[in-house]
Amino acid sequence: MTLHATPADAGQRLDLFLHDRLTEFSRARLQEWIKAGRVLVDGAAAKPSQPLRGGESVEVNPAAPAPLRATAEDLPVEILYEDADVIAVNKPAGMTVHPGAGKSSGTLVNALVHRFAALSGVSGELRPGIVHRLDKDTSGVLLVARHDAAHRSLAAQFAGREVEKIYVALVEGQLRKDTGRIEKPIARDPVRRVRMTARLDKGRAALTEYRVLRRYKEFTFLEVRIGTGRTHQIRVHLASIGHPVAGDRLYGARGDGHERFFLHARRIAFRQPTSGDPVTVEAPLAPELECWLQGLL
Repeated sequence: MTLHATPADAGQRLDLFLHDRLTEFSRARLQEWIKAGRVLVDGAAAKPSQPLRGGESVEVNPAAPAPLRATAEDLPVEILYEDADVIAVNKPAGMTVHPGAGKSSGTLVNALVHRFAALSGVSGELRPGIVHRLDKDTSGVLLVARHDAAHRSLAAQFAGREVEKIYVALVEGQLRKDTGRIEKPIARDPVRRVRMTARLDKGRAALTEYRVLRRYKEFTFLEVRIGTGRTHQIRVHLASIGHPVAGDRLYGARGDGHERFFLHARRIAFRQPTSGDPVTVEAPLAPELECWLQGLL
């Protein structure tokens, strides 16, 4: 398809121009097409951030749509707990939880679809079984529903704040108090859209509590409990009090040579969907995080 920029479009970024004209496609997908050379401006390849002058001819060659369901892949996945309703896995850092824009393979869901015959369909065919998520570079325990009734039970427990979620985090600097509570609303950062922020007076309510486990010369090792599950919540809240998660450069931590940031979902406790019995699952600290701590001694 060919689009024509008008003088009114002068100064607008190419990706935003396309997003305004091709509203049926996400901005992320349009950016992927630009980077893949599927968008030409006056016959030449361009960058997503390229400003238009007005009057250009923009040729778009769309890529095939993403698959409508997650495909099975024989990928390693560590099972921490399993019954007829629920699976708890130990997600490694670097693995995305489910397919999405620009990511259709190599995810935890791809591995789960290969490993298990059936999973809950409540979240759709690209996210079978997924009740909650962890950031790509956060490791640790994550629950998966095996069928729809289990999914609805777990989702209700998360919504009712009945699920106990305990993390460990290494943060920069020395916290003054051994325990603390952060209650700041979290919203999308209006300037850097890939970030969240707790510096506005608006957003979704969020609660984070922490307890010091060990103090190092330049870092503090924390146990963190969250009462809500907002996007990047722990990372945003700890950065908001001047102690970003170690290695988390998106939220202001210094680069220190590590390939990930230090945040790990250590423990989750919930009610078994059928019996109602309490279940607690723990994920051992990832080996690279163990080595990180050892290097601080």
